[in-house]
Amino acid sequence: MIFLKLGGSLITDKTGVEVVCHDVLARLAAEIAKARTAIPELLLLLGHGSGSFGHVAAAKYGTRAGVQMPEQWYGFAEVSSAASRLSKIVTDALLGAGVPAISFQPSASAACQDGQLTELAISPIRSAFSHNLVPVIHGDVAFDSRRGGTIVSTEEVMMALAGELRPSWLLLAGITDGVYDGQQQVIPVITRANFPEVETALGGSHGTDVTGGMGSKVKGMLDLVDAHPDLSIRIFSGLEAGLLERLLLAPDTRSGTVIRADRL
Repeated sequence: MIFLKLGGSLITDKTGVEVVCHDVLARLAAEIAKARTAIPELLLLLGHGSGSFGHVAAAKYGTRAGVQMPEQWYGFAEVSSAASRLSKIVTDALLGAGVPAISFQPSASAACQDGQLTELAISPIRSAFSHNLVPVIHGDVAFDSRRGGTIVSTEEVMMALAGELRPSWLLLAGITDGVYDGQQQVIPVITRANFPEVETALGGSHGTDVTGGMGSKVKGMLDLVDAHPDLSIRIFSGLEAGLLERLLLAPDTRSGTVIRADRL
């Protein structure tokens, strides 16, 4: 099983408002279709960032920090609507390429406590796999027992699902070739052992992102591989034509940055 995330900066223009990179999305969908044709038994869960959709509304209303006032609850609904609009575009692109994709809206079953995801339905996703469908998930709003409401990122949803589904790889397709060091060179491997050396070189994200930049994402990925040592994570460029297809067929192909647990 492989988890794949298409970054919000890859499939949208995060410096605008609800601007989709249709050509990039169509090419990526075609590469996914080719990989599934080559390996029919491939189990693939696809997530995507909210990019110039959900992040813009979420920043406007401060949704991640909490939802209490009527105007904040209106924003809560607006963020969910924006995230769903992009998910439909992604799912339609996949269906157009012949990929049997089905979207799962996290807010329908997610529950949080003070910003931490505590509940998420997994049975429907297992059923999708059993019928050779490709589940599509995304960052979304969630009801929170302490904050009222909040936001769960795509990575947080994937982390929750990884504990149950146990993927062997998590592929993160973005607009950079990997994680860069202070000299703007791609770091081939990041583990707990060398993370202190590279942490200072990790900056934020391009455009509006309410769930954190590269630094927070790498920390979250290290937490994930600590919890699941058999999981490897690869950060790579989705802008390189054909690379996604190659990685779906052979995830250990050397490209970008690999994040993994420390190994003797």
